Amino acid sequence: MKIRNIEAWLVCMKLSEPYAIAYETIEKATNIFLCIETDKGIKGFGCAAPDLQITAETPEGVLHSLRNIVLPAIKGSDPLRTAMLLERLAVPLHSQPSALAAVDMALHDILGKVCGLPLWKVLGGFRDRIKTSVTIGILSEKDTVAAAIKRVSQGFRCLKLKGGIDAEADIARILKVREAVGKDIGLRFDANQGFTVEEALKFFRGTRKANLELIEQPTPQGQPDLLGRVTSRVQIPIMADESLMTLRDAFRLARKDLVDMVNVKLMKVGGISVAIQINSVARSAGLEVMVGCMDETALSIAGALHFALARPNVVYADLDGHLDLLDDPSEGAVILRNGILYPTNLPGLGFDLKP
Repeated sequence: MKIRNIEAWLVCMKLSEPYAIAYETIEKATNIFLCIETDKGIKGFGCAAPDLQITAETPEGVLHSLRNIVLPAIKGSDPLRTAMLLERLAVPLHSQPSALAAVDMALHDILGKVCGLPLWKVLGGFRDRIKTSVTIGILSEKDTVAAAIKRVSQGFRCLKLKGGIDAEADIARILKVREAVGKDIGLRFDANQGFTVEEALKFFRGTRKANLELIEQPTPQGQPDLLGRVTSRVQIPIMADESLMTLRDAFRLARKDLVDMVNVKLMKVGGISVAIQINSVARSAGLEVMVGCMDETALSIAGALHFALARPNVVYADLDGHLDLLDDPSEGAVILRNGILYPTNLPGLGFDLKP
């Protein structure tokens, strides 16, 4: 079996509810779909969700690379030699992790289809479902509580609140949400690099009685030692997100014992293959893993879900990036019931894009 052709195209989608984080407001998302077609008629699908702030990519740049770097590099090759093809693309796509993730995803989709099995089983098959949190952006105290109550009424059992601009206001919002939703709903907090060490410690003290599950990336990305200073002084898991972009980052964070957890996003690290490697580093260091996402289509979320289901060390999921996208061509690629994500259990990623 050989790769006959690839196609890539842009899809721009508005969000039904724009949201704010510490450094920007998001109103729309542009993803790039990829189709790798073999000479046996099998098609593998992938998706890239570039983010200029996080991955330093533009949609146009990713599209150009898929058409002008990936196609000539892999056309005519055996699609089942995933490691060889991804290694061939590692250098030319070293600064475009979401582009590499799309290729990785599509190749894994082909692998699963050739095996006739859903990818999560091919990769290890540890669990068949996982609870996901749902994100609430930076809102007023009143609107945050209203959004939390709405999400709980939809069946979600875990909420992730964004913050990082004003520690005092963040404390107040967390306490009000806990009061509104009760003790049985999981609460997580993501500062998106917005705090100093002192502000992070203040936030921890102020929200102690809210019993947060974790605090995500409280301090700036480029200063990982600050994460370590927070981690060593609080009694709650501290998780790296923006500070984890590569396999090397995972090793450095683990070696210096700077965090308790890491957030692995396929778009940041370059796909399922690297995510599995990072997960192994984390497990060897006793770090738990959360699989996260950007503003991604359901197809892309499916790729992250299959990775999460395959590995026992992935204990948390934050896979809600598709929920508010309007006109997602891959709607239905994952199944959500009462805050629990399930795969479709069709071969590969479990979803074929319509022409």
